[in-house]
Amino acid sequence: MNKEQLLPDERIDELHRNGYQIIQNPNKFCFGMDAVLLSGFAKVKQNETCLDLGTGTGIIPILLEAKTPGKQFVGLEIQEESASMARRSVLLNKQEEKVQIVTGDIKEASSIFGAASFDVVTSNPPYMTNQHGLQNPNLPKAIARHEVLCTLDDVVREAARVLKPNGRFYMVHRPFRLVEIISCMTKYKLEPKRMKFVYPYVDKEPNMVLIEAIKGAKSMVKVEAPLIVYKEPNVYTDEIYDIYGY
Repeated sequence: MNKEQLLPDERIDELHRNGYQIIQNPNKFCFGMDAVLLSGFAKVKQNETCLDLGTGTGIIPILLEAKTPGKQFVGLEIQEESASMARRSVLLNKQEEKVQIVTGDIKEASSIFGAASFDVVTSNPPYMTNQHGLQNPNLPKAIARHEVLCTLDDVVREAARVLKPNGRFYMVHRPFRLVEIISCMTKYKLEPKRMKFVYPYVDKEPNMVLIEAIKGAKSMVKVEAPLIVYKEPNVYTDEIYDIYGY
């Protein structure tokens, strides 16, 4: 694929991992630091299968295929425009034998794929409810950022349903909803086991939290050392460089 084959307003961005690239439309929605951090936090072992709920343009399955020895990666995305970009990025990176993009609704994931069908589930879901801030008038961005088409409960419920026993669920979210997140996970028998707070700077409050939960596990959570994104403006910390693959 070359630039002449892109649709209007689309561009090809470098991922700085295995020479991979991704097709995005900045007028719609582009992946952020949260997706990259989740791909570094998640663990997909050899011969394991992984489903990404709300995959957008496919950034998480594309990076996980590059970073882990997992067997198969599937991205589920409701917006066909985003799913199309994801599929073309998979072809661009020659990942079609291991990465599949499916158009569908998160709320119907267990109907689409069947119960207990994945070893790992990841998700970078919408963070805001209708009560949190102004909703973006651009519909694709609003769907990505606000719970317009699915709620936190929908994401966690479907993750629990498609996971095999002892399967792992990885999610990135906002710390201000942490109590709700943990309550929702335990409601569906997903026990939080690992947690890492992400700080934009050392003197700022955390603005992201990474969580690993295991289906059917006993109660015990480990809070890992915090991750600080920037040493100073536009200068990443060493751990961020490692996650990006520089």
